[in-house]
Amino acid sequence: MEQSREKPVAGRGAQSAAVPDRFGLASREADGDWRDHVATLDGPAPKLRTTVTQEHPKSIVSFNQSPDIFFDRSINAYRGCEHGCVYCFARPTHAYHDLSPGLDFETKLFAKPNAAELLRATLAKPKYRPKPIAMGTNTDPYQPIEARFRITRELLEVCLDTRHPVTITTKSDRVLADLDLLKELAQRRLVAVAISVTSLDPHLSRLLEPRAASPAKRMTALAALVDAGIPTHCSVAPVIPAITDCYMEAIVQRAAAIGVASVGWIPLRLPHEVAPLFREWLAVHFPERGDKVMSIVRSIRNGKDNDPNFFTRLRPSGVWADLFRARFALACKRAAIGKAKFELDCSHFRRPATGGQLRLL
Repeated sequence: MEQSREKPVAGRGAQSAAVPDRFGLASREADGDWRDHVATLDGPAPKLRTTVTQEHPKSIVSFNQSPDIFFDRSINAYRGCEHGCVYCFARPTHAYHDLSPGLDFETKLFAKPNAAELLRATLAKPKYRPKPIAMGTNTDPYQPIEARFRITRELLEVCLDTRHPVTITTKSDRVLADLDLLKELAQRRLVAVAISVTSLDPHLSRLLEPRAASPAKRMTALAALVDAGIPTHCSVAPVIPAITDCYMEAIVQRAAAIGVASVGWIPLRLPHEVAPLFREWLAVHFPERGDKVMSIVRSIRNGKDNDPNFFTRLRPSGVWADLFRARFALACKRAAIGKAKFELDCSHFRRPATGGQLRLL
């Protein structure tokens, strides 16, 4: 993979494909169509277009037994994410399908229009027991294509109808398009929403997360959710050493000022192909800072680009990690804010009607 490039790929986070070399997949040259085509042109390169393929999986709820995360089930209405966050830990999932975790991940998207139908079928099973379903754990449920497909809204309608609790994590102010449903869910203690804010610099945000909402829009969305009475968490995530960590205190202060009840931070993770993609991004946008950034990353990850182990993968160690932790704790103390645990209510769950039957109550 190239380590530098004269011109960045406009409007994209990844700067190349990041050829997957796992699962016995055949190697492919960097973005074998678009990049190769661009190299043959004399004039300006065409835009790299986004495509969406509709797929119809047989199930939609994913269950896990990970001991270090707070949920045991999740839903992802989409595969791939147009936000294009270069640091996204979900990028390697595209390699499972012989697609690149780089440019493919943010340009070759998949939508699951039968997701709500599949969720109803899962919730109708006699042995199903309700626990909060996490949305936005892999790809953003409110990425731009949600405006067209509205799959996330349909899933929330199922949750409201069945009184099933749900949590949402997003980087988009599009979450406000479903404020009517979120209000009803919140009144029944069935929802909590987290919005991640990486920095307060719109220029830096465009480089890191080229198609995500600006920091100002995310803060406005947080305020609107708070005003609507919805349990709201601000996630300072990811914290990137020597790139975004300088914004931690200000984000905490802003979140507290608008009444957000909970804040937390998550350190940068660089699993599998994300590490070389991120290194390439540094070489393009911050060449003078790249070595320092990666040196700190390795120092908090036991000398490696990434630590995949349970418990330690989400809890960095070392002097730099302790410093970030202490800074965040002090910021929270000064702002009189902490990390809240939102207790959602599973006691009113009701199985969806099946076989064309209508609900009596």
